[in-house]
Amino acid sequence: IPAEPVNPAVNPDEVTVQEMKKALSDPKLGIKVIDVREPDEFEGPLGHIPGAQLIPLGTLSARIAEIATDKPVVTVCRSGGRSAQATVLLQRAGIKRVANLTGGMLRWRGEGHVVDGGSS
Repeated sequence: IPAEPVNPAVNPDEVTVQEMKKALSDPKLGIKVIDVREPDEFEGPLGHIPGAQLIPLGTLSARIAEIATDKPVVTVCRSGGRSAQATVLLQRAGIKRVANLTGGMLRWRGEGHVVDGGSS
């Protein structure tokens, strides 16, 4: 999670599954996970990261006020494409500490990390 603002025109900051797992285990960081998939995906076979807030990408612009700016934010989707777009959108809206989860829920689940919901 970037400590300093990044230039979204170059490349939104990325966070690996391993970095995300470590960051989530530190309650002092207070990481906010924003899942930008659609509701059926959030509740679907891949499940979602425990504690993640669902804000589909199509509604993100209208719901930015719901996202606290004092804590780091990680965006997530199925594979990382939509969440990369969300990262750029949030940075342009003034949220500086935001990163995209590389590989999305496919990688998170593929590496055996805990999810809420989903199928075995």
